[in-house]
Parts: sequence; C-alpha cells; structure tokens
Amino acid sequence: MQDDYIKKILCARVYDLAVETPVSEAPKLSRHMGNKISLKREDLQPVFSFKIRGAYNCMRQLNQKQRDAGVVAASAGNHAQGVALSARHLGIRAVIVMPLTTPDIKVDSVREKGGEVVLFGDTFDEACSHAYHLQQEKSMTFIHPYDDPNVIAGQGTVGVELMKQLKEVPDVVFIPVGGGGLAAGMSVYIKYVSPQTKVVAVEPEDAACLKAALDADKRVKLDEVGIFADGVAVGEIGEETFKLCREYIDEVVTVSTDEICAGVKDVFEATRVIAEPAGALALAGLKSYVRKHKISGQNLAAVVSGANTSFGRLRHISERTELGSEKEALFAVTIQETPGSFLKFCKSLGNASITEFNYRFSGRKKAHIFVGVELSDGEPSRKGILKSFAQSGIEVVDLTHDEMAKLHVRYMVGGHGNDVEDEYLYRVQFPEKPGALLKFLSALESDWNISLFHYRNHAAAYGRVLMGIQVPENERNQLESRLNTIEYPWCAEGENPAYKIFLS
Repeated sequence: MQDDYIKKILCARVYDLAVETPVSEAPKLSRHMGNKISLKREDLQPVFSFKIRGAYNCMRQLNQKQRDAGVVAASAGNHAQGVALSARHLGIRAVIVMPLTTPDIKVDSVREKGGEVVLFGDTFDEACSHAYHLQQEKSMTFIHPYDDPNVIAGQGTVGVELMKQLKEVPDVVFIPVGGGGLAAGMSVYIKYVSPQTKVVAVEPEDAACLKAALDADKRVKLDEVGIFADGVAVGEIGEETFKLCREYIDEVVTVSTDEICAGVKDVFEATRVIAEPAGALALAGLKSYVRKHKISGQNLAAVVSGANTSFGRLRHISERTELGSEKEALFAVTIQETPGSFLKFCKSLGNASITEFNYRFSGRKKAHIFVGVELSDGEPSRKGILKSFAQSGIEVVDLTHDEMAKLHVRYMVGGHGNDVEDEYLYRVQFPEKPGALLKFLSALESDWNISLFHYRNHAAAYGRVLMGIQVPENERNQLESRLNTIEYPWCAEGENPAYKIFLS
C-alpha cells in the first residue's frame, strides 16, 4: 500500500494551480520552546490553503464524460475553494455544499471562483450527506475532501516539499487532522523517506475523530463536533485515511480552543500572517507536545494549513489568546466593601499587571471582583499570585479554566447598582505599563469609595478605565482636583445617558 501511494504522490500533478510553498523559521518561538521550529506555509497557496492540491489532482484525472456532467463537493470552505478554482481552470461546472456555519469569507471566495454554493446543515457531515444526494440526483462526480486516493496523493505533495526544504531531517512533524487527507498523504511519504521521524496528528479537543477511532480501533462517529476550527470540524475520520493514519501516524495530540487561539498569535508573530484556527492547529499541538514530553534541542516542523478566517472572529481569538498561552489568569476575588480595599488588593499583586478589572457595588459588606492578571511565566506565576492573595487574607476563586466565566460571566459582571449614594462616573486614560493602575489608585488614597470599576487591557498604548466613585456633590471639586494631580487624562461621565439607563 505504501509503494502505491508513494508512486501516486510523486506522480501527482498539482502545480498547474498549486505553488511550492516555503518553509519559515520561527526564531522567537524556537528560543522560547527550546527547540528549532519550522512552519510549512500552506497559507500561501492561491486559495490560502493546501486543499487546492488534492482537489486539482483528483479533478484533472476525470474523463470527458465526467467533466461534462460536472462535479459536486461538500466542504467547510477550503476544499470548496480548491474545487471551485480547479473547476474554473478545467472548464467544469462545480456545485459546492457548505454548512450554514461556514464563515462568509469562505462562501464569498467560492462564489468569486465560479462555484455554485448550496448552504445546507450546521456541520460538515450534514453538508456532505446533502452533497451525495445531489450527486445521485444530477449524475455528477463527487469530489471528496479527503477520503479519495487521488486527493490524499495531492495532499501528500506537502510532505515531499517539506522533507526537501528542511535543512535537517525533522525529529517530529505535526499535521492538523480533520478528515485525515493531509495527515494520511504526508505521513505515508515522510515515513517512506525518514522512518525515524515521528509524525504527530493534531486535533481540537471537541472534534477529535482520529483519536476516538484509534482508541476504539475502528472508525467512530462523534456525537457532537465543535466548529471553532471549522476547517477540521469533522465527525468521523475517513475510511481510507484511517487505514493510512493508523499505520503511519505515531501519536495524536488534542488541544483546546484557547491553545488554538494562542497558536494563531504564534503564527502571526512568526510570519505576520493571520492563520485560521485550523491553520494554527498543528503549531498549537507542537507546543502542547513539547510541554508534555519536556523535549528540547530537537528539529520540529508544523504545517500552517490555511489562512481563511473572517475578520470578525479575530476579536474572540485575541480575547482567548493570552489564556491559551498561559499569559493571563482569571480570578474571582472577594474583598471588604470599605474605602481602601481596592488599594490593598492591588498591592497584594506586587508588580503583576492587571489585564481586566470588573466590579459593581451592590450594597453588600463584601465586594466581588472579576479580575484578569498577566502572568510572566505561566503556571508558576498563577500559583504565586494565589499564594499572595492567601497571605493577604483575600478570598479568591481561580477561574482561569472555567469556560462559562471566560465566555459569558466576564461580560456580565455589573448591572444597576443598589442604593449607591452619591455615585458619579469618570473615564480615565493612563499609560499601558506595569504599575500605572496602582499609581492611579494610590493617588486617590481612601477618601472616597469606588462603586464601579471596569478595565480591560487591549494591548494598546493607553489603558482606559470606567470608574464610579461615591462622592457627595459638594466634594466633587475636591475629587477632580485630585484627579488633575495624577496627570492622567480624564472626563466626567455622570450625565452620560448610557450610564443612567444601564448602570445607575
């Protein structure tokens, strides 16, 4: 079987449309991880994904009758673009069934390339079932996104290029897995030319169909499939791809959404390209593998498989990146509802930078604060902060790995204040640097009680705080004089209509 696939891979005709993509080094990440890390840049294909290879290699081998009848495919986006571009190049009609959840950027791209888009179902599997129905109804040829020998061979050319381009034989190669076409094709070739190289497949925790199949020693269908990494959101590994992956893949690593988001950032810092979640999956797996096995000094390679993400998703990706990189921790902190408690809390953090601060006075004797803190060295920093809280007598609950807290609660802290007398609102801007927030609170001293506080670090030059202070009207001039001495820009917002509707 391996010899047959090697011949197919070496004979694959992909370069009429695909390009030989480069390998980029990631020096900053390499230093941080203690290994030499290289990235195979499939995001630089004409459709910004490796999928053009398999789609074109399969379609150019159709006979004239099949070409005349047209093709149909199912895809969450990247295979769809590959089929559409291949069909336009070959003069073939292409109907593409895509899940309703597919990002608009991928749907629009398929239409721009001449593909006829049919939106159906919430998952790839539902779209695929409908595509098979259209195939039989219209007598078209189905172009499978992964479970076809010619598609697998086309994807295998990524492995040919990678092994040729790397200056040294890699110790481990990390490949993303959805249906398994890329992993199957690459692993067959890599193991043929370098049996000692380990091949590690990487899947999202909520779409790990290959791991489930390997654990059961047979293909299984997942009950639910997470769609954050939509390019690999597949509920069942392919039949042909499973045969190959089971034989040539050494290990499977699964990663969380936060780790994938951190991988997107790592790709950006190394290449200045924004990978889609599935595109950064292999690098996220590489980092997890290094931490788990504590390896160093090795040559590691990961495939950046695509860069088709919508701009609107970047907000969520950015928000979760610091958590996935273990650079931020989230805590629920309880302090006494008395003047000066905020200052005591900030002092307990020492030089640690606060990334987020949400608080609303509600008339209780104790105040509950949702706070994010920047971590200098991951897990040790988080444990050190928890220890400092304990030594200061501050009650705390660690929410760093609480999914509900990260997705919802952080945005819902607050609301209308209960019996907040003499509250007046101010917006303050200060330099985004360690100690700036502590300096601000220290300058206010403890003359007035803070009744509302919201701050979120957005990696900008300046931090912005919305703050409510319980200050009698006849003391407002005194407070504002104090604000002037701090030399941070501020403005009063006590008459803001949004405040009166939602917060006062």
